[in-house]
Amino acid sequence: MTDTLAAPASHAIEIRHSRFLAQASPVDAPAAALDFIGRVSDPDATHNCWAWRIGQDYRSSDDGEPAGTAGRPILAAIDGQGYDRVAVVVTRWFGGTKLGAGGLVRAYGGAAAECLRLAPRQPLVEMVELELACAFDDLGTVHAALHAHAAEKTGERFEADGAHLSLRLPAGEAAALQSRLRDATRDRVRFAIPATATEAS
Repeated sequence: MTDTLAAPASHAIEIRHSRFLAQASPVDAPAAALDFIGRVSDPDATHNCWAWRIGQDYRSSDDGEPAGTAGRPILAAIDGQGYDRVAVVVTRWFGGTKLGAGGLVRAYGGAAAECLRLAPRQPLVEMVELELACAFDDLGTVHAALHAHAAEKTGERFEADGAHLSLRLPAGEAAALQSRLRDATRDRVRFAIPATATEAS
């Protein structure tokens, strides 16, 4: 199971008079990643190098450093620490001493990795969406079961044949919820599964 960040984090290091500041944040879409990068990048710094990963999507930038010495090591740090839905910016203020390609890889990757290692983690939980239909008489039983299985009600409508609920819950709880409600209502509850999504709990 992969994790995301529970909260933004930062970590600063100094290497041969160059200062490096790694800043990381949870992000749920590419637009959010780019917004974070824009907000924390320092226009007065020498370089603002970055990477983000959201599922199978990822991007990175060396921002003027030699190709492959900054963005890719930052991305490797995200993957190496087992993170998803995370963006990291490593800002460098040049201190007058060149570090060489290997030194840059170690500096950018190391700053990002240490920032993520120290950051508070939050597990990413696969979520499933369910549609549920039940008789009005069974609503009390249904609501009690939803709470017990960490199900969130995302929609509700009432029709002549009863109540129709849209639910969101951890995928691992779905089968148990369905079984519980079928037993409790003598199989009067009907389910459909419209879609799935992975998201932080």
